[in-house]
Amino acid sequence: MKHLTVPPLPEHCSTREVAQALGLAVRSVQLMVDRGELQAWKTPGGHRRIARTSVQQWLTTLGSKAELSAEVAPAPSLPQRPQVLLIEDSAHFQNLVRLVLEHDFPQVDLHVADDGIIGLAMAGQLQPDLLLVDILLPGIDGATLIARLRSHPQFQHSRLIVVTSLDEVQRAPYAFALADLPVVHKPRLVQELPLRLKQALTLA
Repeated sequence: MKHLTVPPLPEHCSTREVAQALGLAVRSVQLMVDRGELQAWKTPGGHRRIARTSVQQWLTTLGSKAELSAEVAPAPSLPQRPQVLLIEDSAHFQNLVRLVLEHDFPQVDLHVADDGIIGLAMAGQLQPDLLLVDILLPGIDGATLIARLRSHPQFQHSRLIVVTSLDEVQRAPYAFALADLPVVHKPRLVQELPLRLKQALTLA
């Protein structure tokens, strides 16, 4: 993973060109720019331009983080207890989900990743029964992560629940990945999550 290279791109490229080259949504690339993960500037016409070297640096970081996570993660055993992986960068909501599980589902083992890339590596290691995934994540957005998980045969038996602060209108750009998935709205997490967990863990 450390030797990922940038797909063919001009020296200075648009968000759409970067999105197409990396297989991400345009909105995902815009968020990466806003978070400072990609270096960009605006033309006099107001269009973003991203340096190709910045994309290469992001890919190098991505590969290093995924490889490090794979090295430190324990080798998967054959657990009897349901395995749940939460991919969420907010410490507050990590703790809230942990409390809900400890109270209502003490038989479940919870694993937490606060970054989309590390979450993808941990998912490969754990092959969890259930993934709880936020949409807006550093490294790689949750919608792109979900799309990759849903298309990979390795995760065909893993169930998915989306946990997000975005309302239905704000989730529209990510509809390509979220179709038919249960969604828990963060402002109502304590009320909505237990039922979604019960449904998912019963079917897992």
